[in-house]
Amino acid sequence: MSIQLQRKPGAPMAQTVNVRQHTLVTDAPIADGGGDEGPSPHELYDAALAACKSVTLMWYAKKKGIAVDDVHTEVTSDDSQERAGVYKLHTKVVVSGTFSDAEFAQLVAVAEKCPVHKLMTSVTTEITTTVERAT
Repeated sequence: MSIQLQRKPGAPMAQTVNVRQHTLVTDAPIADGGGDEGPSPHELYDAALAACKSVTLMWYAKKKGIAVDDVHTEVTSDDSQERAGVYKLHTKVVVSGTFSDAEFAQLVAVAEKCPVHKLMTSVTTEITTTVERAT
C-alpha cells in the first residue's frame, strides 16, 4: 500500500493526503507556522489509535453477533515526557447496545488488542527515508 502526499497549493505547510480513493488534509497549527487546515501528523497518529479501537470493536461485535449500537472513542495525550522517550496515550471507549457482561468483557479484551495498539507498543518499526532532488 502506498500513501501519497503533496503540498497543498498556496498553503505554507498543508499537505493533501491520498489513501486509496480517500483524500484528507494534514497541516501544522498556526502557532507552528501552518494554516491549521487539518489535523497535524502527530494528531493523526493519536487518531489512528482511536480509530483502530473503534473499528476493531465494531468488526468484532459484528463477527460475533454482539448487539453494539454505537462506539464513542476519545484519546487524550500527555507529551510532557516525549523528549525523554515516553509518550502517553489514554483511550476511553464507551460502548452502547444490548449485550451481556460476558460479551462486554470480550469487547474490552478486543479493544486492548487492536492492530494499531500492537504496532505502537509491541512491534519494532523500521523506517527508511529517501530524499531526492526534483528534476
